[in-house]
Amino acid sequence: MRKVISIIGDSSTDNEEELKFAEKLGEMLAKRGYVILTGGRGGIMEAVCRGAKKAGGITVAVLPSTSKDEANPFVDIAIPTGLGWARNQIVVLGGDVIIAIGGKSGTLSELAYAWMYDKRIIAVVGFGGWSEKLAEKSIDDRREDKILAAKTVDEVVRLVDMIIENKS
Repeated sequence: MRKVISIIGDSSTDNEEELKFAEKLGEMLAKRGYVILTGGRGGIMEAVCRGAKKAGGITVAVLPSTSKDEANPFVDIAIPTGLGWARNQIVVLGGDVIIAIGGKSGTLSELAYAWMYDKRIIAVVGFGGWSEKLAEKSIDDRREDKILAAKTVDEVVRLVDMIIENKS
């Protein structure tokens, strides 16, 4: 079974460096054969899907609405849920590893779900948001590990590979 990487983060951002980072990350993960799972809309979600498609990867979107039309143009499989923010649980549960880039309150909820569901989390630092605030921290005392921090695309990919290899 192919491994799925859930990528969460800013649904809208004007930070071109953050968007380039996400696009390059999607491309690199797709080249390694990982399936990309996002919330399927704009910002980081669209950029990472764009990158994955450049590399011929598969992209899946778990949408908050009941319409597939809400998905960004780089989504292969759109899953409308009609669940609104509650769809964040599905985005997290579908991933073998969770990667956070920036993010506001929606990303915070996904990080909390990932923590509660014992998912390994990689938080990108350098773009602010909840990923930066929680990098190298524990959300609470339910787990003994910490959220992993990464500054570069190469670091993120290396951590993903390490986590996946240890799970196999």
